Amino acid sequence: MERPAWAPRSIDISVPSVSRIYDFYLGGSHNFEVDREAARRAMTHLPGLPKIMQANRAVMRRAVRYAVGTGIDQFLDIGSGIPTFGNVHEVAQEAHPGARVVYVDHDPVAVAHSNAVLEGNEDADVVAADLRKPQEILSSPQVERLIDLNRPVALLLVAILHFVEDADDPYGAVAQLRDALAPGSLLVLTHASYEGIPLPAERAEGAVDVYKDIRNPLIMRSRDEIARFFEGYDMVEPGLVPMPHWRPESAPEDEDPYAFSGFAGVGIAA
Repeated sequence: MERPAWAPRSIDISVPSVSRIYDFYLGGSHNFEVDREAARRAMTHLPGLPKIMQANRAVMRRAVRYAVGTGIDQFLDIGSGIPTFGNVHEVAQEAHPGARVVYVDHDPVAVAHSNAVLEGNEDADVVAADLRKPQEILSSPQVERLIDLNRPVALLLVAILHFVEDADDPYGAVAQLRDALAPGSLLVLTHASYEGIPLPAERAEGAVDVYKDIRNPLIMRSRDEIARFFEGYDMVEPGLVPMPHWRPESAPEDEDPYAFSGFAGVGIAA
């Protein structure tokens, strides 16, 4: 397999990556055949995966605009993936010029492309780090430069927590981040779930198995399990709901049925 010029030398291009598979679902070009093959295998079981990812991106953009509307002008996006059109810094800085954004991802391709996209943007940066190590994120030079933890921050955990197994204590990681943020901060979260998928769970499990095969297990949590991530937060209306129902800009009934395959919510730190 020939290595594209944009691919960092440090990555193994024969191993699929969740970030690059996500990029493929969104119609991006920064993915390899091994990523596309894994995505196509998952789609044989769950053909609506691209619609699910698009719903995630759409709710993220709505939540960023909501955050700006509440006066928040700094954003910490963990598990940000490969930059695509309509990313957090574009939405936030269009709504509030000067808004500050720090992206966090552990995929070298996502980090490399974020650096390229953000070149010349003094109000946005990227950290190579892992959600499972919150202190490394919070103490990074990029966060220290751009994010004032004494003022409210919008923490975005969009389509990331379902890749963190219970053994890695995702609830503890989210709690550490919450405790580091000022009162009035927001948690923006989306998470996959079998609830709402317009297929029998047994069939959807085939897609979950594909992620297990590439050593990135996809953890499908229930609504109640997802709600636990909001401990210490007051939920913003309409609460934890299927993604198209979170402050929609068009009629949810017009959405593709697969867009309802997961939950979205925003909480405000007390």
